[in-house]
Amino acid sequence: MIPRIAIIDQNTLEATGLKNIICDMVPMADVSTFASVEALVQEEDSSDETARFFHFFVSSQVLISHADFFLARQRQTIVLTTQPIAGRQFEHFRTLNTSQLEHDLLKSILTMFQHAHGQHPLNSPQREEDNIVPVIPRGGRESDLSSRETEVLALVVKGCINKEIADRLCISLPTVITHRKNICDKLHLRSVSSLTIYAVTHGIVSAEDI
Repeated sequence: MIPRIAIIDQNTLEATGLKNIICDMVPMADVSTFASVEALVQEEDSSDETARFFHFFVSSQVLISHADFFLARQRQTIVLTTQPIAGRQFEHFRTLNTSQLEHDLLKSILTMFQHAHGQHPLNSPQREEDNIVPVIPRGGRESDLSSRETEVLALVVKGCINKEIADRLCISLPTVITHRKNICDKLHLRSVSSLTIYAVTHGIVSAEDI
């Protein structure tokens, strides 16, 4: 079954950007964006029971105006917000600060998924009781990398520059550059963000370490 994720937000730019990030993290998922809960309900009503949405990413304005709908789906709902949500009935919702820098936003999402899996690598088999989408990134497999390349990758996503990596691993600067090129070529990934998703979802680093 293809996991379905819904993003309900009237801000088209915010919804589209979040959709792209989630698609990188969960490439097998069917991610849909909606401008209103009414559009979401209409979509759900036209789907069979097995095609219902796994998770809802919802703006704080939509949450407050449709409180009953999301309170009934509290465990599946992540609230998109730039500030705390007023009201005791909303205090137990998971929140995602959308005003963060790209790196911090990525870390928040990865941490959220990682905690939901009890600190296990995010591409581990899904436990039935978790009711959460497993994250499997695009690119190669962890076994595609040598042990040294894995060490270099871990330091790259932790924010180390090439000279720091060379010093920590006691290798030359050209060797670090070669390793980085080989990592990108093997995994078919180019940006630090995509490498970060790969490293966390394969258990190479923890989301808290990036």
